[in-house]
Amino acid sequence: MNLELRHLKVVCAIAETGSVTKAASQLGLAQPALTAQLQRIERTLGGPLFDRDRRGARPTALGELVLSRARVLLPAMKGLQDEAARLAGAASDDTMSRYRIGAIGGPIMGGMVGRLSEAQPDAQITTHASYWVEELAGMVASGKLDYAQVGVCGDAMPSADHGLIWQTIAVDAVCVLMPDDHPCTKGVDVDLAELAEEQWVGSTGDGCLGDCFAAACARAGFTPRRVLETDLRSAVDMVESGQAVGLCQPTFRPPSGLTHRPLRGAPLRWRLVLGWHPDSPAARSAPKLMRMAQEAYQEVVARNTAYVEWMADHTQLGGHQMAAAQ
Repeated sequence: MNLELRHLKVVCAIAETGSVTKAASQLGLAQPALTAQLQRIERTLGGPLFDRDRRGARPTALGELVLSRARVLLPAMKGLQDEAARLAGAASDDTMSRYRIGAIGGPIMGGMVGRLSEAQPDAQITTHASYWVEELAGMVASGKLDYAQVGVCGDAMPSADHGLIWQTIAVDAVCVLMPDDHPCTKGVDVDLAELAEEQWVGSTGDGCLGDCFAAACARAGFTPRRVLETDLRSAVDMVESGQAVGLCQPTFRPPSGLTHRPLRGAPLRWRLVLGWHPDSPAARSAPKLMRMAQEAYQEVVARNTAYVEWMADHTQLGGHQMAAAQ
């Protein structure tokens, strides 16, 4: 019998579960069939790979050797398959038949999907939601997604660890979400120092916005009383009940009874970016997706006329295309 990758997966499964029975369940095989397969693998390699008793299965010295090689070969083969999947079927133009887009949330995804559906009615479009930039970047790098549309603190870009290209769609001032009758809603923007006595709430996510918020508060002369982290719906509920004020994007459409104002001087900014792998077929369609994302942003931000007028004095903000960053 020639040793194959599937045999190495069997050995790894037994070692990870510590039991032939548990490994069989994990692999979707009958226990006698897996036992017979293990015996054939052991005959091929010339000796037992596991000591087996009532306490389970533990690798022998030969088993440890095989496992050390398997743990190198299996990820390497998976990487090869991912690379091949990205390169297979690369088109000569910017049209793909399938678009897999991941996003953290915000207003741009709907506009992108709508424009893409109109331009290519027969295209297969799927979306994936996550709170975490690293998760989405990893899925793009492994070929599970074509694009990731995420947001990061305005002075940063997503990590280059995954080898993706990230391009800026827009940079916005971070706004404060408050009840309509809050005293700080009277002006076109709000000085962060005026909110020194407030309790704060924000939605779950990664990145450096929390650290940047703390630094901005320190520059304004105070330490925030409390910063709570929860899901978006609960954050809105807490603002509605008057328990806290929140941070949000200017493109967020607050429910009745709430409003938001940009922080004066834009001490906090939020960067909306689109990412893709430079060696994937998606790279050919990236300029088209970027254009659609920018159009979607312009459409949504135009609904907030007060913010658009406020941005006239803050020309570093708003929709614009910056150089790609890898």
